[in-house]
Amino acid sequence: MAEPKYQIRALHTDSTVTVYQAYTPEIGLSAAQEGRFPALWQRDRMTWIKPSFLWMMYRCGWGTKEGQETVLAVEISRDGFEWALEHACLSHYEHGLHADRATWKRLSKRAPARVQWDPERDLSLRPLAYRSLQLGLAGEAARLYADEWTVSITDVTSLAHTIHAQIRDGDLDTARQLLPRERPYPVSDGALTHLRQ
Repeated sequence: MAEPKYQIRALHTDSTVTVYQAYTPEIGLSAAQEGRFPALWQRDRMTWIKPSFLWMMYRCGWGTKEGQETVLAVEISRDGFEWALEHACLSHYEHGLHADRATWKRLSKRAPARVQWDPERDLSLRPLAYRSLQLGLAGEAARLYADEWTVSITDVTSLAHTIHAQIRDGDLDTARQLLPRERPYPVSDGALTHLRQ
């Protein structure tokens, strides 16, 4: 059965959802050791979280890109994640969804979160036909994420490197087995209507 074009897929429990980010070792290692983002982490700027491990690998080059050498799995509360979705707007104007560009601009200025739907990736990081959620958090949402929603922070850089090595060696089955077990994230009917392109 074909995957829906817009669907959140994530590693999640009854109370949490795991998202991924990549940072410099200075920020990433400190966050993983302390279980919270350090003071150095800027709470006043937009931060993008990704429920898709493979999309994060595409973005950070398996933890090899400069400034993204430390890959973090951040477990956050589902309440917080769903609050961000409810208060988000698309990161761009979409004809048919927004009345006009001015309306979208007003929404985007007020919204503490932004949504982008980018092509999901396969093990070779090639784009797939369905989309992966990127959730940008700013202002109130960024502060809540860092200081209230975060349940745990784990350094998964070595996992990223191990999976990448298996792929380079041609052992895709082993690589696939090592991936986080992402599955459709349950959202109520209509919860993403304002966020679909």
